[in-house]
Amino acid sequence: MIELTGPFADLWRDRDPFEELWTTPGRDFRTMPGRRTFRFEFNGKAYFAKLHSGVGWRHILGQWLRLRRPVVGAATELRAIRRLEQLDLATMKVAAFGERGWSPAQRRSFIVTEAIEPSISLEDFCGDWPRRPPSRALKWQLIAEVARIARRMHCGGVNHRDFYLCHFLLDSERLEHGDIRLSLIDLHRAQVRGRTPNRWRIKDIAGLWFSAVDIGLSRTDLLRFVRGYEGLGEGESPADTLRRRQRFWGSVAQKMARVREREARKRAAGVKR
Repeated sequence: MIELTGPFADLWRDRDPFEELWTTPGRDFRTMPGRRTFRFEFNGKAYFAKLHSGVGWRHILGQWLRLRRPVVGAATELRAIRRLEQLDLATMKVAAFGERGWSPAQRRSFIVTEAIEPSISLEDFCGDWPRRPPSRALKWQLIAEVARIARRMHCGGVNHRDFYLCHFLLDSERLEHGDIRLSLIDLHRAQVRGRTPNRWRIKDIAGLWFSAVDIGLSRTDLLRFVRGYEGLGEGESPADTLRRRQRFWGSVAQKMARVREREARKRAAGVKR
Protein backbone atom coordinates (compact mmCIF):
# COMPACT_ATOMS: atom_id res chain seq x y z
CA MET A 1 0.00 0.00 0.00
CA ILE A 2 1.38 3.41 -1.00
CA GLU A 3 -0.20 6.86 -0.63
CA LEU A 4 1.58 9.88 -2.12
CA THR A 5 0.41 13.49 -2.11
CA GLY A 6 1.73 16.84 -3.26
CA PRO A 7 5.21 16.86 -4.81
CA PHE A 8 5.89 13.22 -3.95
CA ALA A 9 3.07 12.00 -6.18
CA ASP A 10 5.00 13.38 -9.16
CA LEU A 11 8.51 12.77 -7.84
CA TRP A 12 8.01 9.05 -7.19
CA ARG A 13 5.41 8.28 -9.86
CA ASP A 14 7.71 5.88 -11.72
CA ARG A 15 10.08 5.10 -8.85
CA ASP A 16 10.10 2.93 -5.76
CA PRO A 17 9.40 5.24 -2.78
CA PHE A 18 11.01 2.74 -0.42
CA GLU A 19 14.32 2.81 -2.27
CA GLU A 20 14.14 6.58 -2.66
CA LEU A 21 13.53 7.24 1.02
CA TRP A 22 16.02 4.70 2.32
CA THR A 23 18.77 6.49 0.36
CA THR A 24 17.60 10.07 1.03
CA PRO A 25 20.14 12.08 3.03
CA GLY A 26 18.94 14.09 5.99
CA ARG A 27 19.50 15.12 9.57
CA ASP A 28 18.85 12.22 11.93
CA PHE A 29 16.63 12.96 14.94
CA ARG A 30 16.29 9.44 16.29
CA THR A 31 17.82 6.16 15.22
CA MET A 32 17.07 2.88 16.93
CA PRO A 33 16.76 -0.78 15.91
CA GLY A 34 14.05 -1.00 13.26
CA ARG A 35 13.30 2.72 13.06
CA ARG A 36 14.93 5.92 11.83
CA THR A 37 13.52 9.45 11.97
CA PHE A 38 15.17 12.21 9.98
CA ARG A 39 14.51 15.67 8.55
CA PHE A 40 15.09 16.46 4.88
CA GLU A 41 14.20 19.18 2.43
CA PHE A 42 12.63 19.03 -1.00
CA ASN A 43 11.85 21.99 -3.25
CA GLY A 44 12.67 24.36 -0.40
CA LYS A 45 10.24 22.73 2.03
CA ALA A 46 11.13 20.70 5.13
CA TYR A 47 9.77 17.24 5.89
CA PHE A 48 10.22 14.51 8.47
CA ALA A 49 10.47 10.87 7.44
CA LYS A 50 10.02 7.95 9.79
CA LEU A 51 11.28 4.66 8.34
CA HIS A 52 10.35 1.31 9.86
CA SER A 53 12.42 -1.66 8.71
CA GLY A 54 11.03 -4.47 10.88
CA VAL A 55 11.56 -5.16 14.57
CA GLY A 56 11.83 -8.98 14.55
CA TRP A 57 9.79 -11.60 16.36
CA ARG A 58 11.89 -11.43 19.54
CA HIS A 59 10.92 -7.79 20.07
CA ILE A 60 7.26 -8.44 19.27
CA LEU A 61 6.98 -11.39 21.65
CA GLY A 62 8.90 -9.52 24.34
CA GLN A 63 6.48 -6.60 24.16
CA TRP A 64 3.43 -8.86 24.37
CA LEU A 65 4.93 -10.75 27.33
CA ARG A 66 5.24 -7.38 29.11
CA LEU A 67 1.61 -6.64 28.19
CA ARG A 68 2.65 -3.91 25.76
CA ARG A 69 1.31 -3.58 22.25
CA PRO A 70 4.34 -3.63 19.91
CA VAL A 71 4.78 -0.92 17.28
CA VAL A 72 5.52 -2.72 14.01
CA GLY A 73 5.16 0.02 11.42
CA ALA A 74 4.11 3.48 10.33
CA ALA A 75 0.43 2.55 10.02
CA THR A 76 -0.01 3.15 13.76
CA GLU A 77 1.00 6.79 13.36
CA LEU A 78 -1.07 7.26 10.21
CA ARG A 79 -4.17 5.93 11.97
CA ALA A 80 -3.65 8.28 14.93
CA ILE A 81 -3.08 11.31 12.69
CA ARG A 82 -6.28 10.58 10.77
CA ARG A 83 -8.28 10.35 14.00
CA LEU A 84 -6.84 13.60 15.35
CA GLU A 85 -7.78 15.26 12.07
CA GLN A 86 -11.34 13.99 12.53
CA LEU A 87 -11.30 15.46 16.05
CA ASP A 88 -10.13 18.82 14.65
CA LEU A 89 -6.88 18.70 16.62
CA ALA A 90 -3.75 20.16 15.05
CA THR A 91 -1.11 17.58 14.25
CA MET A 92 1.30 16.58 11.49
CA LYS A 93 0.21 16.70 7.85
CA VAL A 94 0.91 13.47 5.99
CA ALA A 95 2.72 13.86 2.67
CA ALA A 96 3.47 10.18 1.95
CA PHE A 97 2.88 6.74 3.43
CA GLY A 98 3.89 3.26 2.38
CA GLU A 99 3.75 -0.26 3.75
CA ARG A 100 5.16 -3.47 2.33
CA GLY A 101 5.26 -7.06 3.57
CA TRP A 102 2.80 -9.39 5.28
CA SER A 103 4.94 -10.39 8.28
CA PRO A 104 4.73 -7.88 11.17
CA ALA A 105 8.28 -8.80 12.17
CA GLN A 106 9.83 -7.91 8.79
CA ARG A 107 7.32 -5.37 7.47
CA ARG A 108 8.84 -2.23 5.95
CA SER A 109 6.90 1.01 6.09
CA PHE A 110 7.35 4.75 6.07
CA ILE A 111 5.51 7.96 6.78
CA VAL A 112 6.55 11.42 5.59
CA THR A 113 5.04 14.49 7.25
CA GLU A 114 5.44 18.19 6.62
CA ALA A 115 7.66 19.92 9.18
CA ILE A 116 5.72 22.19 11.53
CA GLU A 117 7.75 25.37 11.28
CA PRO A 118 8.37 27.84 12.78
CA SER A 119 7.64 26.20 16.11
CA ILE A 120 9.07 25.43 19.53
CA SER A 121 8.25 22.52 21.81
CA LEU A 122 6.45 23.32 25.05
CA GLU A 123 9.31 21.64 26.89
CA ASP A 124 11.73 24.24 25.52
CA PHE A 125 9.27 27.12 25.73
CA CYS A 126 8.43 26.45 29.39
CA GLY A 127 11.88 25.28 30.49
CA ASP A 128 12.95 28.71 31.78
CA TRP A 129 9.70 29.50 33.61
CA PRO A 130 11.13 28.93 37.12
CA ARG A 131 13.66 31.75 36.49
CA ARG A 132 11.57 33.87 34.14
CA PRO A 133 7.87 33.28 34.80
CA PRO A 134 5.49 34.05 31.91
CA SER A 135 2.51 36.33 32.23
CA ARG A 136 -0.39 34.75 34.07
CA ALA A 137 -2.59 35.21 31.01
CA LEU A 138 -0.19 33.35 28.71
CA LYS A 139 0.36 30.53 31.19
CA TRP A 140 -3.35 30.01 31.70
CA GLN A 141 -4.00 30.12 27.97
CA LEU A 142 -1.46 27.35 27.42
CA ILE A 143 -2.80 25.26 30.31
CA ALA A 144 -6.35 25.59 28.96
CA GLU A 145 -5.25 24.56 25.47
CA VAL A 146 -3.24 21.55 26.64
CA ALA A 147 -6.20 20.45 28.77
CA ARG A 148 -8.58 20.87 25.83
CA ILE A 149 -6.35 18.77 23.59
CA ALA A 150 -6.00 16.05 26.22
CA ARG A 151 -9.74 15.92 26.86
CA ARG A 152 -10.72 15.90 23.18
CA MET A 153 -8.07 13.30 22.33
CA HIS A 154 -9.14 10.93 25.10
CA CYS A 155 -12.86 11.44 24.49
CA GLY A 156 -12.16 10.69 20.82
CA GLY A 157 -10.62 7.31 21.63
CA VAL A 158 -6.92 8.19 21.28
CA ASN A 159 -4.22 7.75 23.90
CA HIS A 160 -0.74 8.98 23.09
CA ARG A 161 1.55 6.78 25.27
CA ASP A 162 4.31 9.45 25.10
CA PHE A 163 2.23 12.38 26.30
CA TYR A 164 4.93 14.85 27.30
CA LEU A 165 5.45 18.60 26.84
CA CYS A 166 8.15 17.92 24.25
CA HIS A 167 5.49 16.50 21.91
CA PHE A 168 3.45 19.70 21.82
CA LEU A 169 4.73 22.17 19.21
CA LEU A 170 3.82 25.82 19.72
CA ASP A 171 3.46 27.91 16.57
CA SER A 172 5.98 30.66 17.32
CA GLU A 173 4.80 32.89 14.46
CA ARG A 174 1.18 32.95 15.64
CA LEU A 175 2.35 33.47 19.21
CA GLU A 176 3.84 36.82 18.21
CA HIS A 177 0.29 37.93 17.37
CA GLY A 178 -1.19 36.57 20.59
CA ASP A 179 -2.62 33.41 19.02
CA ILE A 180 -2.04 30.04 20.71
CA ARG A 181 -1.81 27.04 18.38
CA LEU A 182 -0.44 23.73 19.62
CA SER A 183 0.21 20.72 17.38
CA LEU A 184 0.55 17.22 18.80
CA ILE A 185 3.34 15.12 17.29
CA ASP A 186 5.19 11.80 17.65
CA LEU A 187 2.18 9.49 17.46
CA HIS A 188 4.00 6.30 16.47
CA ARG A 189 2.90 4.54 19.70
CA ALA A 190 -0.59 6.01 19.93
CA GLN A 191 -3.60 3.73 20.28
CA VAL A 192 -6.96 4.38 18.62
CA ARG A 193 -10.21 2.90 19.91
CA GLY A 194 -13.85 3.77 20.19
CA ARG A 195 -13.27 4.71 23.83
CA THR A 196 -10.07 5.37 25.80
CA PRO A 197 -9.84 3.14 28.90
CA ASN A 198 -9.13 4.89 32.19
CA ARG A 199 -5.76 3.17 32.64
CA TRP A 200 -4.48 4.79 29.45
CA ARG A 201 -5.98 8.17 30.34
CA ILE A 202 -4.17 7.93 33.66
CA LYS A 203 -0.88 7.02 32.01
CA ASP A 204 -1.10 9.95 29.58
CA ILE A 205 -2.01 12.55 32.21
CA ALA A 206 0.63 11.25 34.62
CA GLY A 207 3.27 11.48 31.88
CA LEU A 208 2.20 15.03 31.06
CA TRP A 209 2.35 16.02 34.74
CA PHE A 210 5.77 14.42 35.11
CA SER A 211 7.10 16.41 32.14
CA ALA A 212 5.73 19.64 33.64
CA VAL A 213 6.64 19.08 37.28
CA ASP A 214 9.76 21.28 37.18
CA ILE A 215 8.39 24.32 35.32
CA GLY A 216 6.96 26.01 38.39
CA LEU A 217 3.23 25.30 38.21
CA SER A 218 1.17 26.23 41.25
CA ARG A 219 -1.79 24.38 42.76
CA THR A 220 -4.04 26.93 41.07
CA ASP A 221 -2.42 26.11 37.72
CA LEU A 222 -3.03 22.40 38.26
CA LEU A 223 -6.65 23.05 39.19
CA ARG A 224 -7.04 25.01 35.96
CA PHE A 225 -5.84 21.95 34.06
CA VAL A 226 -8.37 19.80 35.93
CA ARG A 227 -11.10 22.30 35.04
CA GLY A 228 -10.24 22.09 31.34
CA TYR A 229 -9.72 18.33 31.23
CA GLU A 230 -12.96 17.60 33.07
CA GLY A 231 -14.85 20.12 30.91
CA LEU A 232 -16.19 22.04 33.90
CA GLY A 233 -18.43 25.04 33.39
CA GLU A 234 -18.65 28.30 35.27
CA GLY A 235 -19.54 27.75 38.90
CA GLU A 236 -18.25 24.16 38.94
CA SER A 237 -15.36 23.65 41.33
CA PRO A 238 -12.22 21.73 40.27
CA ALA A 239 -11.50 21.02 43.94
CA ASP A 240 -14.95 19.42 44.34
CA THR A 241 -14.30 17.42 41.18
CA LEU A 242 -11.01 16.15 42.60
CA ARG A 243 -12.87 14.88 45.66
CA ARG A 244 -15.68 13.39 43.59
CA ARG A 245 -13.24 11.80 41.14
CA GLN A 246 -10.69 10.91 43.81
CA ARG A 247 -10.05 7.44 42.44
CA PHE A 248 -9.07 8.72 38.99
CA TRP A 249 -6.97 11.72 40.06
CA GLY A 250 -5.44 9.78 42.94
CA SER A 251 -4.31 7.16 40.43
CA VAL A 252 -2.82 9.91 38.26
CA ALA A 253 -0.81 11.22 41.23
CA GLN A 254 0.38 7.73 42.17
CA LYS A 255 1.39 6.95 38.59
CA MET A 256 3.28 10.24 38.28
CA ALA A 257 5.15 9.52 41.52
CA ARG A 258 6.15 6.09 40.22
CA VAL A 259 7.38 7.61 36.96
CA ARG A 260 9.49 10.14 38.90
CA GLU A 261 11.01 7.38 41.02
CA ARG A 262 11.78 5.26 37.95
CA GLU A 263 13.37 8.14 36.09
CA ALA A 264 15.42 9.08 39.19
CA ARG A 265 16.77 5.51 39.34
CA LYS A 266 17.64 5.67 35.64
CA ARG A 267 19.48 8.97 36.08
CA ALA A 268 21.37 7.58 39.04
CA ALA A 269 22.38 4.61 36.91
CA GLY A 270 23.35 6.85 33.99
CA VAL A 271 20.54 5.63 31.71
CA LYS A 272 18.88 8.09 29.31
CA ARG A 273 15.11 8.08 28.81
